[in-house]
Amino acid sequence: MENHFDKRLDPTKLVPGAKSVISLQYNYFPKETQNSDSYKISKYAYGEDYHHIIKSKLHELLTSIQDNIGNVAGRVFTDSAPILERVWAKKSGLGWIGKHSLLITKQKGSYYFLAEIILDLELDYDLEFKTDHCGSCNKCIEACPTDAILPNNTIDGSKCISYFTIELKEEIPQAMQGKFEDWMFGCDICQDVCPWNRFSIPHQEEKFIPHPDLLSLKKQDWQEINEATFKKIFKKSAVKRTKYSGLKRNLIFLKK
Repeated sequence: MENHFDKRLDPTKLVPGAKSVISLQYNYFPKETQNSDSYKISKYAYGEDYHHIIKSKLHELLTSIQDNIGNVAGRVFTDSAPILERVWAKKSGLGWIGKHSLLITKQKGSYYFLAEIILDLELDYDLEFKTDHCGSCNKCIEACPTDAILPNNTIDGSKCISYFTIELKEEIPQAMQGKFEDWMFGCDICQDVCPWNRFSIPHQEEKFIPHPDLLSLKKQDWQEINEATFKKIFKKSAVKRTKYSGLKRNLIFLKK
């Protein structure tokens, strides 16, 4: 990340002449979750890959801005470039950065994707969100089974269940045995225990609705899953990032 540090801090490195950053949120909190006798998948990956869905909407919005205002240069982003998404969202007044390092809103919690449009157009700016409403609450820190949440509102990626189940290409270290609490792709523990997420409301995005099998399969079904079923359930899902071999590795690790 150090190679991109200047870009993360300076939007003009991404859009020459940039004058404004528009920060947006897109809800992914599901109406239904997996059954209780199942290995778990992070809620953001229930439906189709959010990158494609959100980028399409951002391009529509950027085109609308250009059609209505005129010659405006800009770029759209969602978890796809070296940009400090949570910092810009906080500066835009959307919420504060919680102890689990995610952006939290008082109205609807933290189950949101973040996205940005950087423009060479000067706009009226919202006030930065200054108040940290986590207070003395440490539920996310206490609930993390691998002690990945640090005291300074950051995550030790080398201990995070999401890292092990998605990004790691090698075998999962034995030191992590028994700590994953049945998470086979990603992890939502720190969000699930956050009191602010009692205000979460189900999304209205049809493309985020999961394949029925994802909600109904039980642990034994997942252990027996073949590649054809994997491709059927996760045809357009972010779970494809870990591939069938990666998911099987995670399942074997969880069964030990």
